Amino acid sequence: MRNRDRRADYDEGDLEVEDRKKAAAGVTGVAMAVKRSLEQMGLVRSVETLLELNQAEGFDCPSCAWPDPDPGHRKIAEFCENGAKAVAEEGTKRRADPSFFARYSIAELAEHSELWLGKQGRITHPMVKRPGATHYTPIEWDEAFTLIGEQLKSLDSPDQATFYTSGRASNEAAFVYQLFARAFGTNNLPDCSNMCHESTSIALQESIGIGKASVTLDDVHHAELIILQGQNPGTNHPRMLTALEEAKQNGAKILTINPLREAGLVNFRNPQTPRGVLGRGTDLSDLHLSIKVNGDLALLQAFGSLLVEWDALDHDFVQSRTRGFDEWVEHVRDIDWDEVVAATGLSRQQITEAAQMLRRSKATVFCWAMGLTQHRNAVATIKEICNLAFAQGNIGKRGAGLMPVRGHSNVQGDRTMGIWERAPQSFLDAVEKEFGFGPPRENGYDTVDSIKAMRDGKVRFFLGLGGNFVQAAPDTAVTAGAMAGIDMTVHISTKPNRSHLVCGRTALILPSLGRTDKDVQASGPQFVSVEDTTCAVHASRGPLKPPSEHVRSEVAIITGIAEATLGDRYGIDWKAMRDDYANIRSRISRVVPGCEGYEVNVRRPGGFILPHPPRDTRSFETDSGKAEFAVSPVEVVQVPPGHLLLQTMRSHDQFNTTIYGLSDRYRGIEGGRRVVFMHRDDIAALGFDDGDFVDLFTRWDGDDRERCATRFRIVEYDLPRGSAAAYYPETNPLVPLDSTALKSNCPTYKSIVISLTPAGSRDDECPDVLGTAPAGSDWSHKTTPEPKHLS
Repeated sequence: MRNRDRRADYDEGDLEVEDRKKAAAGVTGVAMAVKRSLEQMGLVRSVETLLELNQAEGFDCPSCAWPDPDPGHRKIAEFCENGAKAVAEEGTKRRADPSFFARYSIAELAEHSELWLGKQGRITHPMVKRPGATHYTPIEWDEAFTLIGEQLKSLDSPDQATFYTSGRASNEAAFVYQLFARAFGTNNLPDCSNMCHESTSIALQESIGIGKASVTLDDVHHAELIILQGQNPGTNHPRMLTALEEAKQNGAKILTINPLREAGLVNFRNPQTPRGVLGRGTDLSDLHLSIKVNGDLALLQAFGSLLVEWDALDHDFVQSRTRGFDEWVEHVRDIDWDEVVAATGLSRQQITEAAQMLRRSKATVFCWAMGLTQHRNAVATIKEICNLAFAQGNIGKRGAGLMPVRGHSNVQGDRTMGIWERAPQSFLDAVEKEFGFGPPRENGYDTVDSIKAMRDGKVRFFLGLGGNFVQAAPDTAVTAGAMAGIDMTVHISTKPNRSHLVCGRTALILPSLGRTDKDVQASGPQFVSVEDTTCAVHASRGPLKPPSEHVRSEVAIITGIAEATLGDRYGIDWKAMRDDYANIRSRISRVVPGCEGYEVNVRRPGGFILPHPPRDTRSFETDSGKAEFAVSPVEVVQVPPGHLLLQTMRSHDQFNTTIYGLSDRYRGIEGGRRVVFMHRDDIAALGFDDGDFVDLFTRWDGDDRERCATRFRIVEYDLPRGSAAAYYPETNPLVPLDSTALKSNCPTYKSIVISLTPAGSRDDECPDVLGTAPAGSDWSHKTTPEPKHLS
């Protein structure tokens, strides 16, 4: 086979020196990120931003939501490679001004790649695409607000509008946004959580009474065992590697469970230590299980069965703090080991070796991310993690707990502030008490249901607070058709992206400040606040001059739309909140649980930590008042012969749908993104060779439409037989809109049954374009270079 990936031989984790240099996460990456900062921002701006990034008096990273150390323990350079890339993208000197939009029609912009669009720089003026127009043109802010307000007031029902939020929005903006939507009369508040950790929110809410992590950063540092499951820290939250290194130095063992053996799970070369710069770095994973895609539920139940067999249980905790233990024990005792081995692709010996690590640990932290949340059985899988934590009493004690690792900087804070289509009635009661109006009580549309409602003509207006909705959402052609068919789309954005090009009959782009920008309002300089993965809330203050005097803050934009739409309805003083964000925080302190004294607490260096009953007092606000064991049948996606089960994932040069570059150096990919990673035996069995180009097809039982994505290069890689992996958003067109996780309605981005055909052999069946894209636009492989695999 050609270009054989030598990492397939790393069964014992003994990397050759040449490959260790490629794989070690840390030193090279930060150097490359700083180089990009200098290219995009120049020396002065780079120093201004990077030295204030994640500092107590600085600004919060616009990338992941990994927690910061205590203020007294932060390094001078408290950032990672991908954080530096994110800052460079936002703090760039490049500008997408009105002349840029005059130069390119929407159809011409659509011919360019996501990478090219992002490199055009910050948007400087509000822009509008009027009905029938081919270009965006400038519009004054007051006219833009009037246009949006008139459109909203023309709707037959408030529920004909949907208000989407990305994880970039601040707590202040999120609170004002949900207030505006509910004052307008709808709970249609989809957000990016619906597509990532919604399964976590549901599972934890039902199991422990709160949908958040039950650990602090200190717990990670002092765990005896850390389990990393369905996640790739080296790319998605690189600062986590520093915490893992400290845990290892304190004696922790690390068990990693993931279909791909990722470089960041193997070795970390910390760029801020002599050992990282000059030495061999730190070997992180003590044991790695290369599990088959969708095999996690079966594995976790096997762990439970062995712990019960060994009586490696905390009976005091189980008896006093939990409910449903006996039913769970009866269930896991009866597991079918043949079924477990088939589902996981692991031997019983491998599973037993891993379970012994749990048996020996008196304090275990369970970490997980999208690799668990985006499956049909995702909620059940996360509840099974909870079962293991309950069985050994790993809740509410130092060095132990549940840690869903959030992938976007304030996605958790947005939910805390009320961005949720099914907000608790107690939250709505508090809104009513504070603002004097009755918010709608029925649940609204989440992300998937919003797309369906747009497709079916039930929603006519879309407002996006950040993000790149079309590229992030599943079933790309359906999503694009839905967006293009409505009356108005409005995007509050910092830079051009694909969603601006799939627009309603009228479309607006409203340029907003980013985390790196200074925010000055009528009362003076402002700060905003965010919440991280571990429930810590802290302030963020941007250091840079905004890219244009015409750019406004998220809060200013939302309140401007609210005034144009609602006027003085309910007597809400939108101007006061815009002029001084302290007025928003005073409202938050009276509405949001745990935020009493918000203004004082958030101003403290490092902020404050929200209450968490399971973590703080081992108490559980469930219906029973106890931690709830759950019994779930082992359900595995059935893959027909000649097919593979595909998971989507990020490249290393990417954050969500933002593409920084075309290098995924830890996986040996350079110069392109359309690759599909496969086991060597699967490649041969399907009649292909490493390096061949193929088209990907999937057909879902829920409908008769075959979906496709064209011209992907096969890359031989170390992952289990029957499993495959490829980057999103290139493979999002393969994810059926109706294929979602039970209970959470999260799209199943990690469970796509695919078949492969030689590239071009079925071109008549698979044009690989978004059917509703502007004329002449082709969003396929033609827009990006061919990838190279470096063996």
